[in-house]
Amino acid sequence: MNTLVIDSSVAIKWVVPESGTAEALALRRYRLCAPELLVAECANAFWKKVRRGELNAAEALVAVRLLEQAEIELVSMRGLMEPAAKLAIALNHPAYDCIYLALADAIDTTFMTADEVLARRVKAKGLKTKVSHLTAALEPGGFDDGQL
Repeated sequence: MNTLVIDSSVAIKWVVPESGTAEALALRRYRLCAPELLVAECANAFWKKVRRGELNAAEALVAVRLLEQAEIELVSMRGLMEPAAKLAIALNHPAYDCIYLALADAIDTTFMTADEVLARRVKAKGLKTKVSHLTAALEPGGFDDGQL
């Protein structure tokens, strides 16, 4: 089974209906992995949704529980700091997001994200990292990785 690296922008859509939820759910047929950073980023995203009034506290906690049960292999970030820092510098983009890119590079797979800015920056720089925007999830041949 093919593996994809996903970030919190994808995982959140599984438990909170929003634009891109159908595409995010379609990815669940693959083996999914993410750096352990995903846990902190998802918890922070739920906190932000409560702060903005998009979810109440009870809804956020239900979403957290559901997401904790999702089949995502969490990978140690050890060894990803230097490649993530290099990517962050090259892309002029936060290193947090580049941890996901570094993991995708390390295991030679595609990184799926709903972050349009990040996906565009990677493609514009012509980096070897295979990144695909979530909108490609339901398009035939939409992934950069021809194996999917």
